[in-house]
Amino acid sequence: MTFTVQVTVDCIDPHALADWWAETLGWQVEAQDEAFIRRMVAEGHATEAETLVHNGKLVWRPGAAIVAADPAAQQVRILFQAVPEPKAGKNRLHLDVRTGDTDVAQVRQSLVDRGATMLHEGRQGPLTWVTMADPEGNEFCV
Repeated sequence: MTFTVQVTVDCIDPHALADWWAETLGWQVEAQDEAFIRRMVAEGHATEAETLVHNGKLVWRPGAAIVAADPAAQQVRILFQAVPEPKAGKNRLHLDVRTGDTDVAQVRQSLVDRGATMLHEGRQGPLTWVTMADPEGNEFCV
């Protein structure tokens, strides 16, 4: 049996963070069904307070997800879910962004220009990486 994985990231602004990560990874924000959302509100299964308009579209307020742009590669889904408190302390789980043949220094600078923070550099033998934080402080490595 084969399973797929969803990684969930707690955050303050899930839609903005989903946008940031979709751009970072070259993925796409998973579409939400506006007609379904409207119907759930109209039928009393949800309230207007559970929705918001983001980038001109009605979405569920509590979360947004991103998936690989290539449907054949969609083995992992990342869900960004709203929580009331900001991040506190070190992550126990983080993403490693693998850049392939792309110039790592250029990728890091691009991420900083878009709101990421450099935290520290690491090395193990010939392997090097930099630990960074996304705009909400969630650590990841490049």
